[in-house]
Amino acid sequence: MAIKNHQLRKKVSICILKKIQKEMKSNQYKKIAMWHKIKSLINQGLNKSQISRELSIDRGTIRKYINMGEEEFYNLIERGRVVPKKLDKYHIYIKEQLELHSYLSSSQIEDRLKESFKDFPKVDSKTIYNFVQSIRKRYGIKKDKDNGRREYEKLAETDYGKQAQVDFGESIIESKTGLRQKVYFFAMVLSRSRQKYVYFQTKPFTSETAILSHQKAFEYFEGEPKEIIYDQDKVLLKDENLGDLLMTEVFRTYLKEKSFTPIFCRKSDPESKGKIENVIGYVKNNFLRGRMYINEELLNQSVLTWLLRTGNGKIHSGTKKVPQEEWAKEKLYLQPFQTIKSKESDKKLYKVRKDNTINYKSNFYSLPLGTYQGRESCVLLKEVSEELYLYNQKEELIAIHKLSKERGVIVSNTDHRRDKSQSILKLKQEVLNMIKEKQRAELYIEEIQKHKPRYVRDNLLVLKKHIPEYSREIISVAIEFSLENNLYNATRFVEVCKYIKSEQEQKQKLQTFVPPGGKPIQLDAKNTDPQKSKLITYQKIM
Repeated sequence: MAIKNHQLRKKVSICILKKIQKEMKSNQYKKIAMWHKIKSLINQGLNKSQISRELSIDRGTIRKYINMGEEEFYNLIERGRVVPKKLDKYHIYIKEQLELHSYLSSSQIEDRLKESFKDFPKVDSKTIYNFVQSIRKRYGIKKDKDNGRREYEKLAETDYGKQAQVDFGESIIESKTGLRQKVYFFAMVLSRSRQKYVYFQTKPFTSETAILSHQKAFEYFEGEPKEIIYDQDKVLLKDENLGDLLMTEVFRTYLKEKSFTPIFCRKSDPESKGKIENVIGYVKNNFLRGRMYINEELLNQSVLTWLLRTGNGKIHSGTKKVPQEEWAKEKLYLQPFQTIKSKESDKKLYKVRKDNTINYKSNFYSLPLGTYQGRESCVLLKEVSEELYLYNQKEELIAIHKLSKERGVIVSNTDHRRDKSQSILKLKQEVLNMIKEKQRAELYIEEIQKHKPRYVRDNLLVLKKHIPEYSREIISVAIEFSLENNLYNATRFVEVCKYIKSEQEQKQKLQTFVPPGGKPIQLDAKNTDPQKSKLITYQKIM
């Protein structure tokens, strides 16, 4: 029985060997035909780009075949491609990665290998590419083509230390629990060396966290550029709508302490900020793609090692230089890194008087009612551009006053006389009483309080005014949509409600037929094909 099994295995091995030899010969014939076709087209006067389009093959392959004589070519295909044995032990790992995420590029596979195997040998990227392609071909793992790639005109390089570019990105990745996690990231790139820095967090960026990211980037670069280019549609410009503020007085104060000059350009302007747009895409498609989210700290640790290993450690496709090596030259031209002279540290502690005022330079400035909580009550004071900024012990801004040049006057804000804590609490309860899904509504209002602490009353008033205009079903859907998309703004909430209502009315029209001079006839819903609206369509109004 053992002899028969051995003979059977031997026959199967011979069949497999013959099949492989047949495939090899077939591939050789294809290569020979391709080589002769390329030579023929060259003789007809076609250039490499034209041949590439005609035969759908890479220009690099065409260049190699053109520069190769006939004898050299036949020796090459008879010898075949030899895959280094030191890559064999990674065969199964690469196969599993491609089966899980077929869209991964060979560059990403290379980075995963270096990240997962600390003893990974030094191998040329082209060799890894060939190995990955052979695994794809062997197991039939196809990769989707990357469409929609833009081409830009190459501009002259900037001087060392002159410029950096900044932008923000966001992406959704799988978490360890099987759910999807949305992550936000800040990216800065030095324009000359292409040295990059990336910082992640799970909440949208605010003025404070954006400034923190700048400081981390300058520390990483060991210096500051002379100018930084930003996208004017997204960051650093003031926009006020019931509390939607980006980079307002906090950023302006920060700029006074720094030596770089901010420059704003149009959105998606490749001539001005194409370098950082490429970085944003690189982070999404190379670092984040196929990555598992565990926690924020580990994500930031991983991106730093990725930058060292890949983002800044590999030859840049545009400059043909390694960013890390170029940065060693560029940092000599950067301005000295300045820690924030933080006016936060210049804040002075002032006692709160029983009448909810403070005494500053012989004048009295009002505070919101309830600030005084006893003899130990204090606030933090900061003087900026002839204005007083007053903060509570949690360093939350509670009042702003124009600095008086007189003496003995009372500078008061009539708004401070209202007991806001009670009025807001009452207003919140009134809004909740108008909504059926109280638990979800309370969560939504809490998020407004967290993100717009100075505009809670304004948001609640808008909700109170417009909620009666819509059905409970519409309000419920709008709350879920707002929570899922971080829309903590009452004006946007009303816009969502309005959009849902118009969708429902359109659907109703399609299901009802009114004959001339007759009564409305309700059509059979089974025989109608009404327009369907998906949740993603609501995003058009954002």
